[in-house]
Amino acid sequence: MQHLHWIKSIDNKWLNFSQLDLTNIHATGVYIIWHGGDNPQIVRVGQGNIASKLTAHRMNHQIMRFAQRGPLMVTWSEILEPARRDGIEAYLNQQFSPLIRDKAPEVLPIAARSPFAS
Repeated sequence: MQHLHWIKSIDNKWLNFSQLDLTNIHATGVYIIWHGGDNPQIVRVGQGNIASKLTAHRMNHQIMRFAQRGPLMVTWSEILEPARRDGIEAYLNQQFSPLIRDKAPEVLPIAARSPFAS
């Protein structure tokens, strides 16, 4: 299982998707967006240039409508190798069944530690 470093705030809290300043984020990797609230759910799993992907997702009504259920949160892990990103994204999509999905990459999943594992 891949042990990933999932990003949190400097005070070790999850990052608010809507309020996060994306201007100084230069990472490429995999990310997870979820909503909090009474019944938290994973909204989107993806990969690529984190800042550009999250910027696009903020303009996506299908994603942003889930903020009605609880605050949207985000985390990511930097992964430079494209094949490794594909495999980890495939694994996370299998594990979490996000509410919104792209067509999953047709690759062998690479098991990775969840950001929510203790």
